[in-house]
Amino acid sequence: MQLAATSPVVRKHGEHPIDEQQIDPRALKILRQLDEAGFEAYLVGGCIRDLLLGKQPKDFDIATSARPEQVAAIFRNCRLIGRRFRLAHIHFGRDIIEVATFRAPPEREARTDSYGSVLEDNHYGTLEDDVVRRDFTINALYYDSKNDQLRDYVGALDDIERRIIRIIGDPVARYTEDPVRMLRAARFSAKLNMPLEADTEAAIVACRDNLRAVPAARLFDETQKLFMSGYGETCFDVLQQHGLFAALFPDAEQTYHHDNAAYAQYAKNMMRIALANTDERIAADKPVTIAFLLAAILWPVYQLQYRGLLKERDNWHSAMHEAIDLVHIAASERVSIPVRLRGMIREIWALQARLEQAARGNIRKMHSVLAHPRFRAAYDFLLVRQGAGEDLTDLVALWTALQQDPDSPEPDDDEPAATPRKRRNRSSRRKKHD
Repeated sequence: MQLAATSPVVRKHGEHPIDEQQIDPRALKILRQLDEAGFEAYLVGGCIRDLLLGKQPKDFDIATSARPEQVAAIFRNCRLIGRRFRLAHIHFGRDIIEVATFRAPPEREARTDSYGSVLEDNHYGTLEDDVVRRDFTINALYYDSKNDQLRDYVGALDDIERRIIRIIGDPVARYTEDPVRMLRAARFSAKLNMPLEADTEAAIVACRDNLRAVPAARLFDETQKLFMSGYGETCFDVLQQHGLFAALFPDAEQTYHHDNAAYAQYAKNMMRIALANTDERIAADKPVTIAFLLAAILWPVYQLQYRGLLKERDNWHSAMHEAIDLVHIAASERVSIPVRLRGMIREIWALQARLEQAARGNIRKMHSVLAHPRFRAAYDFLLVRQGAGEDLTDLVALWTALQQDPDSPEPDDDEPAATPRKRRNRSSRRKKHD
């Protein structure tokens, strides 16, 4: 493992661009209180990186010599979390500032799984120890607010200037220690528009199968960070480039290489359109849910499963729900989708059939579907399917028109949808009463 320099590069006041006006005042207050309690404390990681890149950070993380229990004793609004590595979260309403104790290499052989991934990492040390336990150089800069100094132990400033992402230490060893670092490398590369340094990139090929050892729940968290970040489509491209998407969604990856080239393209289109729409909504500060995106990722898988089951039985309804269950079970072996989200995906998929059936039925059924709490998500999903290549022009036009006519009355009978009810001319009626 690469060792930290004994004499860091120090940028003093006036030698770096960091302005305390850009720093969350709550983070500065925490730093001051830790200092007054006799502990070292620094701003560290992505917040410093983003400030140097001219971006406004969303989060401000702190590294300190104080142990988690000591942090909790100082701050009444502190909660301790984590098993693999204990962290202190200081709460300000819905906002959280994370405080981590300086990490050190384990004093004894670390407890690992069969892949070599570290299972427990609560080993505390000095600032110099902490540096080499960080993942990438660009995330290993420390800002001393008391003295207005920036400390660089691993050439981070040079890598930021060169705009490359370099892992600290031996890449194979660091990826083996925590395979999620490969996903983080992909995410930072997409977010910052920075390529991976050659050795950092090459080691992914040798280590990506280690992602099988990562708990499925943790991979779900990483999936959210990748695809709900506002640059999800770019993340997908980087994951594909390095063969990492298959580690998360192997069945979906297989559809991109389907023997039927048209279906393979359709599956890719579903993914890209859904990601692009999600990115646009995030940019416009509109609500998003990963359930919709997961529904799009797994839809081509579900379709193949459903069609296969339909050949074996006449009941399309039971085939549909069995296919949904099989897809969810298989996907959750890699990425653990919470029950609540699985329910939302089920509703979106099941409503696709109802949208088609109601359109062939009557107005009453159409109004019933329109009133469903997941209708809008199902309708948006229909648009994604159309954009991906399905011939749904008439169906989309029908449901679009119905939404655009909010005054359409609830029917009193089972009048066919093909023969819409005539509406009275309200203005004419008023004239008769004048």
